[in-house]
Amino acid sequence: MIELEGVPELIDPVMVAAFEGWNDAGDAASTAVAHLDREWKGEVFAALDAEDYYDFQVNRPTVWMDAGVRKITWPTTRLSVVRVGGDKPRDLVLVRGIEPSMRWRSFCNELLGFAHELGVELVVILGALLGDTPHTRPVPISGTTSDPDLARRMDLEETKYEGPTGIVGVLQEACTHAGVPAVSLWAAVPHYVSQPPNPKATLALLNRLEDLIDVRIPLGELPEDARAWQVGVDQLAAEDSEVAEYVQSLEEARDTAELPEASGEAIAREFERYLRRRDGGPSAGGHATESGDGTYLRDNPSGRTRPPKPPKTGPEDDESSED
Repeated sequence: MIELEGVPELIDPVMVAAFEGWNDAGDAASTAVAHLDREWKGEVFAALDAEDYYDFQVNRPTVWMDAGVRKITWPTTRLSVVRVGGDKPRDLVLVRGIEPSMRWRSFCNELLGFAHELGVELVVILGALLGDTPHTRPVPISGTTSDPDLARRMDLEETKYEGPTGIVGVLQEACTHAGVPAVSLWAAVPHYVSQPPNPKATLALLNRLEDLIDVRIPLGELPEDARAWQVGVDQLAAEDSEVAEYVQSLEEARDTAELPEASGEAIAREFERYLRRRDGGPSAGGHATESGDGTYLRDNPSGRTRPPKPPKTGPEDDESSED
């Protein structure tokens, strides 16, 4: 039985989860939850027993010194709670951890136990995958659910994916079977520059989450980091004609595919987000609005690792969207 003696009664709680590993290309999803935890100073109230779910030869513990005393940090999944203020305050239950090595059904049941005890009204799981998307364009974010009614109400896609899945997909299905509304938000990360971090994808996930649950998320330095990331990749791509040519082909394919959709819906969402932020006053770090070429308003250049060359025959082993 789960007992939460130290957690106060929550207001309209939403659980937001992300897991390092297979479903976290560029560390975009786990970094998004870490950002929420840091900006709102989340307080950890529970941690799952690492012995139950992790292979320590795969995810090794770390040793560190605390005032001359050696301590061990075990890989696990932790839960924290933050309160979002404003006219309509609400609480977020943040779940941040590593994709478990074993006992996935028990893992999901334990998280659902916390969700039930805390009165969670919606579970949002963040993920990131590798895809054929150019780094110069806005990051594609897909919102999916297994619930047809929820898909209609929240303007989401009803998932039709079939194939190998990760803990994101398993947890979403566990929520569905338990009668807990659940949504997965997926960011597409360019496969030719997959090394973490990817602040542009993290920023896109947070913007979509903001729209989905109607909260204003402080962005801190994330817009500047996203701008610096793109400038760094631009410079590296310009140094390699093969990479530059490949990026151009991706741009042309993306622009052609999206031309019929370059209408009201995405523009309306951005305008609504702008109005919400304007009415709520300036946030720490401001809000980064993407221009047509995917760049940002501010710059803070930093060095980046050189992206690997794409295969000449076209990528065939990229991860596909799934949930």
